[in-house]
Amino acid sequence: QYEYMDRLRDRSERIWKQTGRQPLAMVQTYGCQQNENDSERLRGMLAQSGYGFCESVQQADVIIFNTCAIRENAEQRVFGNLGALKHEKRRRPELVIGICGCMMQQPQVAKQIRQKYRHVELLFGTHTLYQLPQLLFETLENHTPAISVWDMDGQIAEDIPVRREGGVKAYISVMYGCNNYCSYCIVPYVRGRERSRKPE
Repeated sequence: QYEYMDRLRDRSERIWKQTGRQPLAMVQTYGCQQNENDSERLRGMLAQSGYGFCESVQQADVIIFNTCAIRENAEQRVFGNLGALKHEKRRRPELVIGICGCMMQQPQVAKQIRQKYRHVELLFGTHTLYQLPQLLFETLENHTPAISVWDMDGQIAEDIPVRREGGVKAYISVMYGCNNYCSYCIVPYVRGRERSRKPE
């Protein structure tokens, strides 16, 4: 993935020289602290790839929604925001729109997004978060959607760059997933079985 970050950074620098403007990314997070933690990694990989950051849809060259599957309200907001981006994508075909996180680990939701929101080009789940640089590079180079959703428990990818907001707190995951399968909880289904990081 670091090779893809290098390739993306070279691409970003070429664009910066040609246009006088650094490519910008927007990462919008829905859900829990684990999603916030994942978004710090998404921003870290994007920063390593030469992207700056913004909060404006109109300024962003890459928009990624990191989604939650627990609250129906959060899902409806994601669908609404994806629908609104259709016009922006029509206006700026070079814009890359991606969606990742827990919603993508639900097969029926991932299928719905592929069918109804064809302007979304990046789809990846919680187990393939670390593949963002490769997926983004392939989408930009080939002008085709890149999809990576595993229905099995993923490996824990270490040494992912992290970009944190502020310097007072930091999320540090020591474990992913859960083995309990409580009747009210979706976590084992979207985050997989319990996996711990190596102590070192």
